[in-house]
Parts: sequence; C-alpha cells; structure tokens
Amino acid sequence: MKLKKGQQLKEHADAVIAKLRKIYPDAHCELDFTNPLELLVATILSAQCTDKRVNIVTRDLFKKLRTAADYAAIPQEGLEVAIKSTGFFRSKSKSLRSMAQDLVNKFGGKVPASMEELTSLAGVGRKTANVVLGNAFNINAGIVVDTHVRRLAQRLGLTRQQDPDKIEFELMKLVPQSEWTIFSHWLIWHGRRCCYSQKPDCVHCGLATICPSFEEFVTPSDAAKSKKGSDVKKRAVSAQGRQPKKAA
Repeated sequence: MKLKKGQQLKEHADAVIAKLRKIYPDAHCELDFTNPLELLVATILSAQCTDKRVNIVTRDLFKKLRTAADYAAIPQEGLEVAIKSTGFFRSKSKSLRSMAQDLVNKFGGKVPASMEELTSLAGVGRKTANVVLGNAFNINAGIVVDTHVRRLAQRLGLTRQQDPDKIEFELMKLVPQSEWTIFSHWLIWHGRRCCYSQKPDCVHCGLATICPSFEEFVTPSDAAKSKKGSDVKKRAVSAQGRQPKKAA
C-alpha cells in the first residue's frame, strides 16, 4: 500500500476526505434511535450483526423497554428471546443488563456524555462509546473503528496498524476533529456499498484514482468495463505493465 513518491500522508488523507465528502453527502448512523439509551443498546446489539437486523429487533424492543431500569429488571431469559435474532443473544443479554444496572447505580439511569464515564459501564469499550458520543451527543471524542473502517483505512494506506485502538489514534492525527464522527460514517458507507471485504468494486469506485490498493484488485479487462473514465483504465493498464512476466 505505497503512496505516490513524495506524497505526504496528510495530503493523501485530505484527498480521501474530500472525495468521500462528495460521494456520501448524506452519510449517517444507520442504527435507528431516538435517544442516547436507544443508541447505546442498538450499538451493543450490532456486534456481529447487521444494522438492518438490529433495527428490526429494536423496533419492538424499544416499545417494551424504555429506561435503563427496564433493562436492568427484565429477566435474562426474556431479554434473550427478544434479541435472539441478532446473534450471540445470551452474552448480549448479559451485557445489556449489566450495562443498564451500572447506569442505574452510577448515573441515575441516564447515559453519560463522556468517554471516561461511558467506558466505565459494563461491556462498553471505546468503539461503542464513540458511536454514542458522536451520534447521540454530537461530541467528537474519537473515531469509530469497526471492521469496515479498519479494512478501508488499511487499503487506503492511512495506517499499517492492526489493532483498532492504534488505528483510531493514527486516524485522529490525520482527520480534523470536527469530522471524526462523519469520517467513520463515510468509510462505513463506502465499505458497505463499494469496498467490499472479498471483492471490492474498484472499477466503479470514486476513490480509484488515489487508492494505493487499486492495483491489487483490478486488471485492465476489469477497468475496460468501468464507467469512471480513462484515468481508471490507464492506471489498470499501467499496473498490468509492471507485473512480472511468467517464465516460458
């Protein structure tokens, strides 16, 4: 994932941000919620589950359980049944009930608005806290690093780190703090709509001309099908020309 010779990482990050801003002007959190508690619950449920499925489950869950005390009081078995389709329902039920009990005991049932306080809750780490702070309180305390953000940050050459916390802190140096929350949404939306894990749609990607991983996935024949213009095609042809020839 090498950048162009002489290109500075900050300059590259700025170019990525500018393109993502144009491609996804309406990017936002795709979990449905109306208050901080609902977002906190939905984020915990979203682990190893799609936002679409979580939204289906919470549609009924949020009608039945409205306060932290409700989650703390509901029997384990009852909560398991309610969230079963999100997967890992036993561990998620335990996390939700423990988190809710902490909210009741430590914060009077209200979701706190600081990283330190949120991460003091049972089962709440930096990623979950960042989701809640950024989207429920409009506080840019950090950058959410989920599987999409991790994959794209690496493919785009913004980090070589593997650990989510280290990736987050490197990204925080490259992205203006005012855009920490929306930046994660841009990457998540791009990961869900174009830069897939297995077969990224590079020939139709708006970042193709500046992505250092483009040559790993695209051949000239693929680029010939692209509607993005000659720059993408020329880059694919150039990359093919640099491939080592097979022995006769």
